[in-house]
Amino acid sequence: MNSLWDRFQKYHLADDDLGITLDVSRVRFSDEWLASMEPAVQKAFASMKALESGAIANPDEGRMVGHYWLRAPELAPSDELRDEIVSTYAAIRQFAVDTHRGDSFSDVLVIGIGGSALGPQFVADALGTADDKMRLYFFDNTDPDGIDRTLETLAHRLNHTLCIVISKSGSTPETRNGMLEAEAAYKAVGVDFASHAVAVTGVGSQLDKYATERRWLKRFPMWDWVGGRTSVMSAVGLVPLALQGLDVGGILQGAAAMDDWTRATETTRNPAMMLALMWHFAGGGRGKKDMVILPYKDRLALFSKYLQQLVMESLGKRLDVDGNVVEQGIAVYGNKGSTDQHAYVQQLRDGVNNFFATLIEVRQARSCPGIDVEPGVTTGDYLQGFLRGTRTALYEAGRDNITISIPEVSARTIGALIALYDRAVGFYGALVNINAYHQPGVEAGKKAAASVLAVLAATRGALKKEAQTAAQIAAAIGRDPEDVFHALTHLAANDASIKSEGSVPAAQSFALA
Repeated sequence: MNSLWDRFQKYHLADDDLGITLDVSRVRFSDEWLASMEPAVQKAFASMKALESGAIANPDEGRMVGHYWLRAPELAPSDELRDEIVSTYAAIRQFAVDTHRGDSFSDVLVIGIGGSALGPQFVADALGTADDKMRLYFFDNTDPDGIDRTLETLAHRLNHTLCIVISKSGSTPETRNGMLEAEAAYKAVGVDFASHAVAVTGVGSQLDKYATERRWLKRFPMWDWVGGRTSVMSAVGLVPLALQGLDVGGILQGAAAMDDWTRATETTRNPAMMLALMWHFAGGGRGKKDMVILPYKDRLALFSKYLQQLVMESLGKRLDVDGNVVEQGIAVYGNKGSTDQHAYVQQLRDGVNNFFATLIEVRQARSCPGIDVEPGVTTGDYLQGFLRGTRTALYEAGRDNITISIPEVSARTIGALIALYDRAVGFYGALVNINAYHQPGVEAGKKAAASVLAVLAATRGALKKEAQTAAQIAAAIGRDPEDVFHALTHLAANDASIKSEGSVPAAQSFALA
């Protein structure tokens, strides 16, 4: 036990200002392994310094990656960029103040997908209270049933609901679809959509032009040097979160403080680098083990969902920066403790050892007096017991785990947590020689979806009064019969004018009623 205590002291990082600690003592790396990584670590430090100085980080699009400037505008590589950040933040704050002073709006509908929704959703849920100035709702998918459920909630309040549409290009299909659905819903109840609509988009984008032509209430910029998964501290997150009434200044301050801490160039004093190194050690630098996120706080339940995009979209790459096929990535999943102890922690403890865990502790159990559920024992004591017990049980079973501890869930600590993982992801990408700042797989998915829509259109046009099989229609339009079959079943399920007979794919027939 003394050796573990010594190891804990050696590999326990703390920042007095933030009150945040990182404990990697329960990951079984050796001092020799850590020393062997030092050349790669120093190269990663240099790469990060160049990134923050404005180097082109995404050669696919020829752009910089500057989300670190969002919480420290003075670091932006030009006066123009610095002024844009500062003036945008001032405009966001003023818009929120003006909106809160009036009595026109009580709710906010946020329409976005990926980073345009996950970041705001996580922070809104983590920091929201019953005293929020406005309530946030989201369209974060192109699922019509999900859209309808949200609209049902807002059905009698659309006249008092601001709608924020977030899309850098303005052409993202899911966001465009959500905007059109919202626009139709407002129109159906006689509410002018334009006077309730706010755009967060790239200057000159399709959405920017659309909002300008229709004289939307407000427009805020999205910059090409901020990626979606790191955009929560841009207008993407700050507009809805400021309207919610959250302390956006505190979020930025916490992130800036973490950025300062994670610029340390002494490896064992830099929490983001140590986090990235633990990922590297656990997965052999190849992502061979999953990252399980276990925050012991309900308010952090969406953190793993947020990190899924940040980590997996950033690190899931087929090629390294030299063009070699490497198929890198780290799978991320999690929910919250101690709920997970009654779900998949059984497998983590006794099953296949294909993961490493990160437990997140919030030291303040609650912000108001509570009760004893047993003599001298509170619910918060139980939560602490489950966290520390799980940490010990995992380690004893040979499962590596990391513990991050924060003093409380606040604007400052949430900003710091986001910034910690922002930089850890960048460091890990450099350690394994991949570009963490582009996403070719996302673009491939969009092209595949467009192809499916083309098949749907062609299939719909080939339907007749006479019954036909998928193979017959496919031959007529020159398409793959399985693609046509799936198109036909979708069309038949959603269009009453199309009837189908049979259940065997080869014999099932389709016709116009």
